[in-house]
Amino acid sequence: MMQLGYNGWASIPDTINTKGIPRSFNMYFMFDFPFKTNPRFSVGIGAGLGTDNFYLDKQTIDIAGKNSNTLSFKKDSTYFKKYKIATTYLEIPVELRFAADPENTNKSWKAAIGAKVGTMLSAMTKGKNLMNSKGGTILTYTEKTKSKRYFNTTRLAVTARISKGVFGIYGMYQVNQLFKDGAAPTSSGLQNIRPFQIGITISGL
Repeated sequence: MMQLGYNGWASIPDTINTKGIPRSFNMYFMFDFPFKTNPRFSVGIGAGLGTDNFYLDKQTIDIAGKNSNTLSFKKDSTYFKKYKIATTYLEIPVELRFAADPENTNKSWKAAIGAKVGTMLSAMTKGKNLMNSKGGTILTYTEKTKSKRYFNTTRLAVTARISKGVFGIYGMYQVNQLFKDGAAPTSSGLQNIRPFQIGITISGL
């Protein structure tokens, strides 16, 4: 199963400036176990990777804690033309599925609700091309920082999807917080952030 979606942050504080289209890409190898009493229903379980990219506008975030003991989004007189936060998870999805025609799932209407648990493999920020306050280029280079220090390394999410044949739409909402308790002051609102996804899915099951 492959999924390409919009990666949003629910309850994002207004101090965070975003740009572009944040994206997610997920890929899972799934096994389907039909109910013997009613093969239209089945349970799907599998494993795979989930990747998220979130873009900031003229802001940076110190995920390694180099300059502070707490997490914060900063805006300076200089900024990166392109700047993103990228995370990767190893995930185990579980679904309760329904297929109108279980003998021909590649053409049938299908629906599924479920959940997934994931463990963070990596978290990274990537900034490209340093600019001055007037939009002029100071340096042409790429800066990368890798750290999971402030992130919840476990992701718990609920999922749903509906499709006709192999193509469909899906949604995901992360139940727990993106950042750890105590990672930032309560007043910052960062501890309320919960990612969500809406997008297209390709699956034969």
